[in-house]
Amino acid sequence: MLLKLIACNVFMREACLCIARSPHVIDVEFLELGEHAQPQVLNASLQAKIDQTEQGSKSYDAILLLYGLCGNAAVGLQARKTKLVLPRAHDCCTILLGSKERFRDQFQDNPSTPFSSVGYLERGSYYLRTEGGERQIQFGDQYAALVAQYGEDNAKYIWECMNPDAASPESRRVVFIELPETSLLGAAERFRSRAESYGKDCTQLDGSLSLIRRLLNGEWDPADFLVVEANHQTVGVYDWTEILRATPLA
Repeated sequence: MLLKLIACNVFMREACLCIARSPHVIDVEFLELGEHAQPQVLNASLQAKIDQTEQGSKSYDAILLLYGLCGNAAVGLQARKTKLVLPRAHDCCTILLGSKERFRDQFQDNPSTPFSSVGYLERGSYYLRTEGGERQIQFGDQYAALVAQYGEDNAKYIWECMNPDAASPESRRVVFIELPETSLLGAAERFRSRAESYGKDCTQLDGSLSLIRRLLNGEWDPADFLVVEANHQTVGVYDWTEILRATPLA
């Protein structure tokens, strides 16, 4: 098959490794991690990339999206001529863990637990994925905006004043998702050192390339992937299993 992959660059290393091992021909385009701070803007960017792909000179068998719901950024995306395929995932944490079941096992009690990976350390000016964000934030979380404006020492003080509950055990927990394929880079150690300097309790979880590999290999089990046929669009379900579904275009 001839496939087009549109992916967040937080998966740069993982996606490139899986592309090299895929039996299919895959053209890839990465979007900046920071676009997650503005889900509506990211949604528009994704639709624009889909439309550009469909209007191009190549006839792809499918357009693959390496995104989850991502704050509704993947909701309402339209496949006009070419089918879309994306993982059933709430966000990139699910993708990095390799399944929605592992995400639920690890995060169902506190889905907003901050997490990180090698891509977060390399592709932004912050080291954690956190919920929330405002339009002026360029790199995905409020803390990064404070660092950019005031410097790290001042940002740390301001953040602690703005978040007085940060000392609670629940707020102290942060997660690093380590994949064996990138463990030699030492990102987990760098993350732990920085997290502990901020008084955080670091938990390391084993990641998996399973979802990325199967997406790029064309192994689209409907339990784990949504296939959006031509003249259909994505709709959010927001549960633990289906997450997204497709409905006909009006």
